[in-house]
Amino acid sequence: MRSVKGFLIAACLSCSACPAAEMAQATHASDVAAIERVVEAFRTSLIQKDKPAYMSLFFSDKPEDIGWQFVSEDRRLVHIRQTKPDAIKARQIPSNNFIALIDGAVAAKEPREETFSNITVDTDGEIASVAFDYTFLANGQKTNWGKEMWQLVRTEKGWKIFSVVYTIRDKWSEGEG
Repeated sequence: MRSVKGFLIAACLSCSACPAAEMAQATHASDVAAIERVVEAFRTSLIQKDKPAYMSLFFSDKPEDIGWQFVSEDRRLVHIRQTKPDAIKARQIPSNNFIALIDGAVAAKEPREETFSNITVDTDGEIASVAFDYTFLANGQKTNWGKEMWQLVRTEKGWKIFSVVYTIRDKWSEGEG
């Protein structure tokens, strides 16, 4: 009798937990989908040269509030050092920021595009990280590529990009990313 009673209690408890687990999964899936929409909006705003749409994706409109850092791949760095001996892998350059990217795309006569593949999202519903491989195209030509990672925060206005770090590989890099 005792084992039947224990089984019934366990069965009831597991059934009552199911709706909460299902709701958590649905919330997680909804957050992942929303974050994927931010990635797509970033991509399309560059193509369309839509600065207001692009700027709305970020936590702040001030460059000093948004982390934005590149790291040069080693072979690329060797090439750069031929003309700039003091070049380093990860120099913080204030003029290299998220606004400079969209301003460059808007000012360019030719199309600019960044493509993404192998996108992964990790979130707890309040903060998130996104990682992907990227390729940057100017006038349809591949200029650089690498890995890119974003940190996002969920605000009252939705998911916003808080920081971006990325590697730069180009024609001087080993391999064809």
